[in-house]
Amino acid sequence: MRHPWLTLSALLGWAGLSVQLYLILLMRWQEQASLIGGLVNAFSYFTVLSNTLVATVLSYAAFGREGAARRWFLSPATSSGIATCIVLVAITYSLLLRHLWQPQGWQRLADGLLHDIMPLLYVLYWWFQVPKGTLRWRHLPLWALVPIAYFAFSLLRGHVIGVYPYPFIDVASLGHARVMLNALAMLAAFLGVGMLVLGLDHWQGRRLATARSHP
Repeated sequence: MRHPWLTLSALLGWAGLSVQLYLILLMRWQEQASLIGGLVNAFSYFTVLSNTLVATVLSYAAFGREGAARRWFLSPATSSGIATCIVLVAITYSLLLRHLWQPQGWQRLADGLLHDIMPLLYVLYWWFQVPKGTLRWRHLPLWALVPIAYFAFSLLRGHVIGVYPYPFIDVASLGHARVMLNALAMLAAFLGVGMLVLGLDHWQGRRLATARSHP
């Protein structure tokens, strides 16, 4: 075990995802709906996708075996892109979604883990464990492919089945023009967070380099 706090963080990440998945499948079971459809629904949320990546990175950092997958997930470029995603999740939920419902019981636990605790733990991991000073501005458009692909998939899926994972991309309620404006605003927010991540990486990298050169 490399770092006990990373192990705990990884376990919390998987716990939050497991509780959320259980609640979704339980609801589908009670409605006598397809459980496979429930799985698809669960992973149609950017929150679940981002938290799955977060839990995967933390697991590799805590107890993962050496290998190509571990090196890729723990690389500064990949880890930082995931940091951008999970910070966007926390910001979007707090500003746009938290006021829309009042989760109780197990749903409240999953909600807190996925939207509050895991973003904070992952930011701490990124700041203290991910090497700094190697990121380049070219990484930002590569990271942006993730929300762009997610938005395209969500619109296509919504067009087919008439269900959208978030109210701000619900074409049926808002229309295509408003949804496109919302999507551009979300992309701008993602790029803003990404630029902050890059800026902090460059600043910390220079600071650490200076400290090493002046013991």
